[in-house]
Amino acid sequence: MSGRIRRIGLFLLGAGAAAALAALVLRDQVVRHRRELFSANPFRRLAALRHMTGEPASVDAVTVLRDFTSWEPRRLLKNQATAVLARMEDELKQRAGIS
Repeated sequence: MSGRIRRIGLFLLGAGAAAALAALVLRDQVVRHRRELFSANPFRRLAALRHMTGEPASVDAVTVLRDFTSWEPRRLLKNQATAVLARMEDELKQRAGIS
């Protein structure tokens, strides 16, 4: 019985460590993609914008996208960012109960 409890405890400890590591990696990816949004390379900007398309709406994301749409020189990327920005703003308004 004691050995079984020990194995379960070690398993739970390992699972917790793996979950913490996964959370750190995911957070790093989000930060990296947001940083690449203002890259000199338009392909990196496109990839970062595509990544943000799948993110849930947040005030920080809306602020970054507003800055990006005013900064972006390419019409295609600017239009896509505007569409993502509109979706996120609508989502935040719905959460807040504003029509």
